[in-house]
Amino acid sequence: MSVAVVEAYAELARRVLAGPARLGRTRLVAVDGPSGAGKSRFAARLADALAALPGGRPPVVNTDDLLDGWDDQVTFWPRLDEWVLAPMREGKPGAYRRYSWVRQRFLARPVPVPVAPVLVLEGVSAARAVVRPELTLAVFVTAPASLRLDRAVARDGPEILPELRRWHAGERAHFAADDTVSRADLLVDGAPALPHDTDRYYVRIR
Repeated sequence: MSVAVVEAYAELARRVLAGPARLGRTRLVAVDGPSGAGKSRFAARLADALAALPGGRPPVVNTDDLLDGWDDQVTFWPRLDEWVLAPMREGKPGAYRRYSWVRQRFLARPVPVPVAPVLVLEGVSAARAVVRPELTLAVFVTAPASLRLDRAVARDGPEILPELRRWHAGERAHFAADDTVSRADLLVDGAPALPHDTDRYYVRIR
């Protein structure tokens, strides 16, 4: 039986900074989970908490920005590795080109990723097996499938439903093959019933 516990982002931020840097000089935090679960919110709140500590606000890389369209759901990783992770391993800044879902191409202007004590990587498959040895913290955010679908449609419109259903099937297949949930250090409820200040606290499932 799972138990839900309210925990503070500030305490988690301190835990991250106290952890080992395994990506060069950087502590890599991966925030994984299915579409619409609340990954982006969690990553932003953790970044806010880290901003109050030595080292300042960490860069946050959203993997959706590196996808070459819907069909690049998990195959984008070599691009992320080349543009961001490989330079970080050598203690150098990275940079990536953001994909425009409107123009359906990568934009020319690079987005810099400075070397920092912490880098937050957020998106589906962010905590995949290949990067686990370099992670300081692997987070998996979950929520009921019906709610996640409603959130995504509210955000992007009903016209994406066919692609979204295909995307959800791809997520399920990836998480099952990758064993993502059981390998995560922290399992977070993205639709908690427990009352709490969502800016300062999250709900952990244990």
